[in-house]
Amino acid sequence: MAANFYETNKALSEYLLFHYGKPEARFPKNLTGNFPARCVSENLDLKRLPKNARALDLGCAVGRSAFELAHHCGEVIAIDNSAAFIAAANKIRARRSLAFDFAVEGELVQRAVARSSAGIERSRVSFEEGDAMNLRPDIGSFDVVLMANLIDRLPDPRRCLAQLPNLVNPGGQLIITSPYTWLKAFTPRGKWLGGVKRGGRVTRTFDTLREILSPHFKFSRRRDLFFLIREHARKFQLGVSEATVWIRKS
Repeated sequence: MAANFYETNKALSEYLLFHYGKPEARFPKNLTGNFPARCVSENLDLKRLPKNARALDLGCAVGRSAFELAHHCGEVIAIDNSAAFIAAANKIRARRSLAFDFAVEGELVQRAVARSSAGIERSRVSFEEGDAMNLRPDIGSFDVVLMANLIDRLPDPRRCLAQLPNLVNPGGQLIITSPYTWLKAFTPRGKWLGGVKRGGRVTRTFDTLREILSPHFKFSRRRDLFFLIREHARKFQLGVSEATVWIRKS
């Protein structure tokens, strides 16, 4: 079995920088913005949140979006399948910061510190290792569920999505972001939600999401969110996720 990239030090370093790095370290000149924070700030409708709202960050990686949700929610449960990512997020939760090295060139590295934003009640967030397709039965329901860049990294995304009607409270918000990068390395081709032709017809991921979700959710809005993951000083992964927001029907 191939090694899990998300358990490597390389992945841990890249994602710590992605979630917490200073703009000048994360981006080439003239590119700014923090994708994990923007998943919350640009998609969450604060007017819809009840008092002491409960949120689920599914596929939380190293935790930045979960901390941002804690600005607005009384409780945030954040789940990821990577033990390394969850361990790092818990260290940041415990002491607000975590030192790490990121690649500059070849074997050269630079020291940085991942810090959660000031003013966040980190005690509101709990991190746990888990399977997005098979959540623990006692997890309860939520007023916000965020799934950031998750669905195209699951072996069976439909199985994950099938849980959502029981996870999101009536009137609650479901936020899904994804670049729709369907790869056989993560998802068997027969499980892809889009990017293929079936029966001679083009299948797009958004259309499949709407088909799956529409019995229980009302589509609200969609927008593009770019993201940039630095590998080293001169190499970056530039992507554009489609962010869609859905409201749980009563």
